[in-house]
Amino acid sequence: MSPSHHNRYAYRPIIGRPDYAWPDGRRLAIYIGVNYEVFDFGSGLGAELAPSQTEPDVMNFAWRDYGNRVGAWRLFDLFDRLALRTTALVNAEVLERCPGLAEACRDRGDEIAAHGGSNARAQGTMVRRREKHLIEDVTQRLAKLGVRPTGWLGPWISESENTPDLLAGNGYRYVLDWAHDDQPTRLTTDYGELLSIPYSQEINDIPAIIARKQEAETFASMIRDNVEQLLSECDRRPLVLGIALHPYIMGQAHRVPALARVLTELRTANDPRIWWTTAGDIATYVNANDLAV
Repeated sequence: MSPSHHNRYAYRPIIGRPDYAWPDGRRLAIYIGVNYEVFDFGSGLGAELAPSQTEPDVMNFAWRDYGNRVGAWRLFDLFDRLALRTTALVNAEVLERCPGLAEACRDRGDEIAAHGGSNARAQGTMVRRREKHLIEDVTQRLAKLGVRPTGWLGPWISESENTPDLLAGNGYRYVLDWAHDDQPTRLTTDYGELLSIPYSQEINDIPAIIARKQEAETFASMIRDNVEQLLSECDRRPLVLGIALHPYIMGQAHRVPALARVLTELRTANDPRIWWTTAGDIATYVNANDLAV
């Protein structure tokens, strides 16, 4: 490999790979990854509804906090109506700062996956020792919910050159940071292989709505069109779609109806090719059957 290469995976096009099916012969695995995040007041990173004028930035902090206080519970109602189990991507600090929120995810049967400590800080600039401590601390805190997390999404998709090694060394089975494929692939680490499960940066409400200034109907159309295209391909290869949501964005009252319409359409269609699942169940199935390239 060249010095500029990450050395985590080799190039392999989607064509010509071994064919396989998801459980019950299904061909497209769809999961919803919901980001439950906390931010610092007066400092740190955070998405912006509008440019900040002063610190403390009350407007943007409160807008993000709305997701944990209101938006998340609105999404729970939607997921309950549609009998959808999700992957809950949880900042560890949610347990202290939003008591009951992570527990509600657990109690409704969602998979709990780790999403760093707080979304006010990215880990990509951390020295190895500090990052190792962060991963260990996050894992121990989330394990208090009753199940040790086995999946990781870095806040802001930020990784250091050590991150995959540290995750594998701490017992993680999969990571969602690498949006390089529509199938699970294997990353090479110092502690063996780590699965990369597809997590879309396109079917993701932050880039779509915050960065591109689109709205809920357009985002819902993106979901609809993406599923349509993947279904047209899945007779040739098994595929994965991760739909990424943030309660402070898609949990807003004016956006939920568009999301509800597209998810209701997909659920009521009851397409036998679709496996509604979680990122963790995808990883379990892939590892049990040695399927990833």
